[in-house]
Amino acid sequence: MSEATPESGISLEQWVAELAEALGVPELASLDLGLILDLARDAAHGIARPAAPLTTFLVGFAAGRTGASSDELRQLVALASRRALIARDEQP
Repeated sequence: MSEATPESGISLEQWVAELAEALGVPELASLDLGLILDLARDAAHGIARPAAPLTTFLVGFAAGRTGASSDELRQLVALASRRALIARDEQP
């Protein structure tokens, strides 16, 4: 996933590392981008496009607030993804 984005020429990995450092959480530089992007996709397709950033924010906030481990973060992501996909499947 390390290709540069056309808009900036910076890779997602580099962007996350630089932003994590600027936000004072350099340990998040090694964030599993695929996990978060998959969550965003599920929220966008299961609910609506604007649900993607809101869902990832809520999951991240919950993870940070509870001090979630990597495994616990994956569980939170799975919960949110499941709920988004259930909501999609329940649409008329």
